[in-house]
Amino acid sequence: MIGILLISHEPLGTALLHCTRHIFGRLPPQLAALDVIPDEDPEVALGSARELLKRINDGTGAIVLTDLYGATPARIAACLAEPNRITVIAGVNLPLLVKALTHRRGPLEEVTDKLLDGVRESIRTMHARDPDEDPDKDPR
Repeated sequence: MIGILLISHEPLGTALLHCTRHIFGRLPPQLAALDVIPDEDPEVALGSARELLKRINDGTGAIVLTDLYGATPARIAACLAEPNRITVIAGVNLPLLVKALTHRRGPLEEVTDKLLDGVRESIRTMHARDPDEDPDKDPR
């Protein structure tokens, strides 16, 4: 199973881990987060990220999700990328993480493509509900 590592500005990664525990009822396996703190030495953070990857990667590969392209956490994540072994995706959000956790079996490249296609569909405009509608009615 593909491991998933979150590398983000503090406290986003840890907060996303807590969200997955809430959604799945437990912390999913082979998932870890590295919150990069302000003024942290990037080399120290990179060493920590490598250690976390060793822990969550069973040899199937890993996906590193990072928050802001070009920022320090993303630059640390980019150092971890290895063709066909470790994919890095910038722009992490909860829908992307949930999709990664539920579709992480299969070849790394196929899973990555599925994630990128799926996250585009998760961002959408929501319309206001009719105020005359029954408030107890299921919004679906």
